[in-house]
Amino acid sequence: MQTENLVRKQFLITPGQARKLELLAKQHKGSAAQVVRDAIDAYNPDDPADMKESDLLELVSAKVKEALADTVETRIRLRKTLTQLGLEGD
Repeated sequence: MQTENLVRKQFLITPGQARKLELLAKQHKGSAAQVVRDAIDAYNPDDPADMKESDLLELVSAKVKEALADTVETRIRLRKTLTQLGLEGD
């Protein structure tokens, strides 16, 4: 049972969504409102599992660019260190 205060919200859903919501509530032996609360609690837009394909591709692209920049920076530092040690050119 919910122990915290709840706020009443009203929203519109399609008839298909309403049927699915009632089915989920019945399957989980709870109320439609509880299914909605659980779905909201489970939703995390920063989790790749909850992202759209285009958003995932954008994230992957950004991470690859970040990794490439880090690699370039690391290679520059490594080259400087090797030069200082007299090992550059091997």
